[in-house]
Amino acid sequence: MSGGFRSRSKKGSDEAAKANSQRPSSPKRSASGQPPRKASSAPTQQRKESAPSFDAPGLDKPRVLAYEILTRVRKDDAYANLILPKALRQRKIIERDAAFTTEITYGTLRTVGVLDAVIGKCSSRPVKKIAPEVLDALRLGAYQLLYTRVEPHAAVDTTVRLVEASGNEKAKGFANAIMRTISRTKPEQWIEQLTPDGEIAAAAFRNAHPLWIAESFSRVLGLGDLEEALAADSDRPTVHLVARPGELSAEELALITGGEEGPWSPYAVRLPSGDPGDLEPVQQGLASVQDEGSQLVARSVVEAPVEGTDNGRWLDLCAGPGGKAALIGALAGIDGAHLDAVESSKHRAKLVENSTRGLPVTVRVADGRDPGLDAGYDRVLVDAPCSGLGSLRRRPEARWRKEESDIEGLNPLQFELLTSALNLVRPGGVVVYATCSPDVRETRMIVDKAVTELGAVEIDAHELVAPMTEVGHHKSVQMWPHRHGTDAMFFAVLRKAESQQA
Repeated sequence: MSGGFRSRSKKGSDEAAKANSQRPSSPKRSASGQPPRKASSAPTQQRKESAPSFDAPGLDKPRVLAYEILTRVRKDDAYANLILPKALRQRKIIERDAAFTTEITYGTLRTVGVLDAVIGKCSSRPVKKIAPEVLDALRLGAYQLLYTRVEPHAAVDTTVRLVEASGNEKAKGFANAIMRTISRTKPEQWIEQLTPDGEIAAAAFRNAHPLWIAESFSRVLGLGDLEEALAADSDRPTVHLVARPGELSAEELALITGGEEGPWSPYAVRLPSGDPGDLEPVQQGLASVQDEGSQLVARSVVEAPVEGTDNGRWLDLCAGPGGKAALIGALAGIDGAHLDAVESSKHRAKLVENSTRGLPVTVRVADGRDPGLDAGYDRVLVDAPCSGLGSLRRRPEARWRKEESDIEGLNPLQFELLTSALNLVRPGGVVVYATCSPDVRETRMIVDKAVTELGAVEIDAHELVAPMTEVGHHKSVQMWPHRHGTDAMFFAVLRKAESQQA
């Protein structure tokens, strides 16, 4: 369970070295596996939280920033992948310290379920009754003990200091007791002790997923590579770029950036890491960030065969924030077509305008279920709002924020949008229905309902992603991070029969 980082007492910032010189010694870990002693009390009262000070004795910048990000995610529903990179730049935390901060922040957010199970085993009070600012510190410390090579005394001491700096001085003893108890048992023994019965439940716990998400994946994958699929959600995703067709080729983009051409999309380049905003082609609008799976979805709208003449009337019915609209718009420019991009949110519509500037795209602020457009489109994309279970690796906190009930609430909207698309497409035209989710309730069930109730004809989409394989047994395409290195994108291609009238 090593995360690859050694104790900050070995190398690192001056702040970390100062902290290590003040840390008390810690008992050695025990391999006995005996039931741990539980801390006797925990603070439960609500109080005003105070952010740790960089000047607090014994606290290093990486851990302080990681703690602050956890707090913002919890209190403000912030997305760590959006706020952490900016914070690292502002605090001038670079290189090894930046890598350490990123590891413990994202890692803690990804493994909350496992961390809470371990903390709960060591506490006399339920985790939910521990003061949230104390729990943030405990989770951060427990992650270091269970998933990294940080020395136990460093993780214990800095956790206690974070609790004190957060304004919970009376909880120092409580935090110290829990952290020391965790440190006495090896990480693999904790996992073995707390893993529940049942193949799916066990795989979910080992890979830090809620059970319902593991069950969702298993309905599509079976049990064969479920563990691998769940593990892939914790792998750091590579940066995917899309070269704008007609302006720059993927080969040229790869040469400029030092990346590698993607294996599936003719426009894709993959980079192992880095800030894409620093790249000249991105700054000039010749390339942008887009998952290779999303590129394939957008390309399928243009490549899917229509019956009759393509008159160049194309439609993106759920266009925000504009990545797919930009790629389709660039291809429309090459083919002499025009894209209408519909987005219900004014803010997101503005993002679409920014993404498609200079392209043959008209952005319309409207509800995709009734956008007020004339029927007769040749090609329509429905990139439906969904649970986002296919992109969990990009948002470490997302798996614990989502609820299974969210899917049931989205299903009527998804079907209504697909119905609208089928009403707007001409007979013989195509509708591409896509989600960034592999859950069958958002994918096959919606498509099958459209075939059964609306008379849509599904056509085989596999050739649209060739040479990609292992995309499912249906005519639709289901991608996976562990198989294809993309988000778990789904899409199906539906044709409106010639006999159907708009």
